[in-house]
Amino acid sequence: MIRRKPLEDDEESPDRWLVSYADFITLLFAFFVVMYSISSVNLGKYDKLATAMGGAFTGDKSSNHLKMNDQNAGTISQQKNQPMNLVKPLPLTHLYNEKMRRERESMTNMGIDLSNKLSPLISVGKVRVMQNNRGIRIDINDSLLFSQGSAELAMTATHVINEIAEMLKDNQRHIQVEGHTDNIAIHNATFFSNWELSATRASSVVRMLSDTGIAEKRLSALGFGSAQPISDNETPVGRAKNRRVSIMILYETDNQDNASVEIIPNTNSAAISQK
Repeated sequence: MIRRKPLEDDEESPDRWLVSYADFITLLFAFFVVMYSISSVNLGKYDKLATAMGGAFTGDKSSNHLKMNDQNAGTISQQKNQPMNLVKPLPLTHLYNEKMRRERESMTNMGIDLSNKLSPLISVGKVRVMQNNRGIRIDINDSLLFSQGSAELAMTATHVINEIAEMLKDNQRHIQVEGHTDNIAIHNATFFSNWELSATRASSVVRMLSDTGIAEKRLSALGFGSAQPISDNETPVGRAKNRRVSIMILYETDNQDNASVEIIPNTNSAAISQK
């Protein structure tokens, strides 16, 4: 009798782990596809997915489905009780730009009123009204306010300062008074340099504005000496323009526009010039 040889077991393959790995990768891929498909937060899809996954893991499809329905019913009830907000909130940038637009218009109107009020002095070159990125600037020639080398206000200063103060009392904008000189150095018993002269002149104007009734918390004084000329210091006419006191009526918020606008009296428009 011929005996059959027992079959030899095949040797165990070292690559059998690849089968399990491939199955795991397939399931993982399917899971992320499902998650991506419901990424738009569709309640219907979410309900179906939760029901299916709950049934797969617990074997009870009905309880999970009822639970989701209860949650959805509660959500819908809450939405019905809440008023619908049909007006979407405006972006902060839009609100800021709209505020700046209204503020620029308000400052422009103020500048036109000041320009018309001071038109006799503007016509002879003693005063200039500008609108820039900081607010309204009123440049007043020093000969209208002070005698040469002095910081004591002259009699002619009272009228122009009162005219300006009368138009600034009704708002709460901050007012910054700046003193400027030409580049010819001063050194006498009262003032050691142009810095002291310009700062003292600015303080004198601030004191007069305060005497007219403008709140002190709105006022400040700065002395720039000859550091910020608006004309050439090489000629007597240019130096006369640089010797000035500037009254700045400041914006309530920062303005990034660098355009400087000269406001002409007795007109409704302004000629724009880059400064």
